Amino acid sequence: MSLGIYIHVPFCAKKCAYCDFYSACYTKQQAELYVQAVLRNLRHYSDRSTVTDTLYFGGGTPSLLSAEQIDEIIDQVRESFDLADDAEITLEANPGTLSADKLRQLRSCGVNRLSFGVQSMHDAELKLLGRTHTAERAEKAVLDAASAGFENISCDLMIALPGQDLASMEYSIDRMSRLPIRHISAYILKVEEGTPFDRDEIRCLLPDDDTSAAMYLRMAELLEQHGFMQYEVSNFAKSGYESRHNCRYWRCQDYIGIGPAAHSCYSGVRFAVSPDLTAFISSEVQHTEVTDDSPCGYSEYAMLRLRLKEGLLLDRVPEHKGEIEKKIPALVNAGYITYNNGCVSLTREGFLISNQVIEYLVF
Repeated sequence: MSLGIYIHVPFCAKKCAYCDFYSACYTKQQAELYVQAVLRNLRHYSDRSTVTDTLYFGGGTPSLLSAEQIDEIIDQVRESFDLADDAEITLEANPGTLSADKLRQLRSCGVNRLSFGVQSMHDAELKLLGRTHTAERAEKAVLDAASAGFENISCDLMIALPGQDLASMEYSIDRMSRLPIRHISAYILKVEEGTPFDRDEIRCLLPDDDTSAAMYLRMAELLEQHGFMQYEVSNFAKSGYESRHNCRYWRCQDYIGIGPAAHSCYSGVRFAVSPDLTAFISSEVQHTEVTDDSPCGYSEYAMLRLRLKEGLLLDRVPEHKGEIEKKIPALVNAGYITYNNGCVSLTREGFLISNQVIEYLVF
């Protein structure tokens, strides 16, 4: 059995206008108390018989922690679990928070994959989103990371932004794709309730549904032309650089989440930590609540597998194979799926409306 570990680092220097994730303001004192709580929890879940092959620092802005703090957490993972020699260790980073020196320190302490929250290569779009970096700063951060020895670098890209058109999106994709990166996570902006973007002045600037759809399809086409092949609804990678940790989620494999608002799927149960930094810091062991006591049943398994380009093998769900096969011809004719050797896989057009296609097939 192998295991993934997710560390939720809730700190942000500034909250982005579109974000509804749980976060807290960064202070050195709070960060150190948080790190000590993470170490306690790693010791609590300790299992030296379990191989940990992915470790993911997400947030928030994990790069606000010092390299020494990241090193301390990685060392504790190594003591508490059997950390594989080839483990994928990812750190999400804001391009404005990493110096060349800190990047070298992070690489030397074991981080081997970086995920930069770039979002756009247009300064005006970055300002609108509330990002603190410029396109030039993002480029420099990626180049510095490559110089520090990072080969596995990912960038986030956000499309269908307020006022964005096809030409401006294509510019971001072209400029980003020329950087020494191996992976791109690309998302259509969704305005979340209660965020600063949740207002009419922003909504009226958003591309309409038809334009957003055209942007998504053009984005996928361009990324593949640059060598980034789509392997999941929102993820594109050069061969061999798919996110091993995130694939755990889509393949219903075990992972433990540590930190306020972190989620886990472990030993046949899904559970979540309350989004409360103060409670996390003050508790000897993080308080969790069970969210699903029988996860990865047929519907969840099928839905998650269909998010992946590798698709769903119907022989893995034999009791539902017949009912799914009846629905396949219509979707194949519409161009939304392919069906080869007993495997259902979404096409680019199918990924665009993945929720509808998956719901039709599974339910």
